[in-house]
Amino acid sequence: MSKPITKAVIPAAGLGTRMLPIAKAVPKEMLPIVDRPALSYLVEEAVASGITDILIITGRGKGAIEDYFDYSPEYDQKLLASGKSALVDELHAICNAANISFIRQKETRGLGHAVACARAFVGDDPFVVMYGDDIIFSEVPATKQLMDAYARYGLGAAAVKAVPDELVCKYCSLKAEPIPGSDRDWHVTDMIEKPRPEQIWTNLSILGRVLLPPDIFDILGQTPPGAGGEIQLTDAMRTLARRDGMTAVDFEGERFDLGSKLGLMMANVTRAAVHPEIGAEFRAFLREFAAKL
Repeated sequence: MSKPITKAVIPAAGLGTRMLPIAKAVPKEMLPIVDRPALSYLVEEAVASGITDILIITGRGKGAIEDYFDYSPEYDQKLLASGKSALVDELHAICNAANISFIRQKETRGLGHAVACARAFVGDDPFVVMYGDDIIFSEVPATKQLMDAYARYGLGAAAVKAVPDELVCKYCSLKAEPIPGSDRDWHVTDMIEKPRPEQIWTNLSILGRVLLPPDIFDILGQTPPGAGGEIQLTDAMRTLARRDGMTAVDFEGERFDLGSKLGLMMANVTRAAVHPEIGAEFRAFLREFAAKL
């Protein structure tokens, strides 16, 4: 029987240079999607998937992340004095949704290096890595879709989508074959980060979520710097895929790149259109605005 998945790691130490100038003062993970920071949606997805323990990997200048997941006596006092105890309960629920821990990545040496920082937290358990730049809105949480694939096949798993051919070189390429009897699962035997055109196997690329066995840490410890001179998690997963195989899950859901200005705005519009407080008025605004374009 597969070991239950209860732990998630969220790397959030990057500088966010694509989001300058705002990223100089506000961690990109704390940029808002309507009324919640982007990172909050990842935590909510993890909790909805059954994750109970979350490690957020931060860096210098990211103290606002820890503050968000902590109680605020000042707000509690102000809101209770105004008779808004329900809002206090809502703010506390964010803090209590999971056991959330923090650690700093002291050097920004790549995603693989960031994940390696989680070794003590993970121990001997399989775990999920949720990329801090990727928000996925879906009926079934994307993390849960990977956990279900792990239960089916017992292998590490990656959330993937087919990306346009011209963009594969910016992501990664998987050597993969469809798994018989499934229309969304693929068996992966190799992968490459930021491939040259002649190195592309498929246009399936990993987007935002992976589920890994704990022995990935030994592999990371032997993985040399790759693309960009950084320790690439994809390079370590390549070793895993070649050795044991992995599962690629063509996940159901809509993914937004929150490391880009366009992705952030698209996520905001998508969420605002269904927000229980402002959704109806925002949709009316969108219709009027679109008519002027």
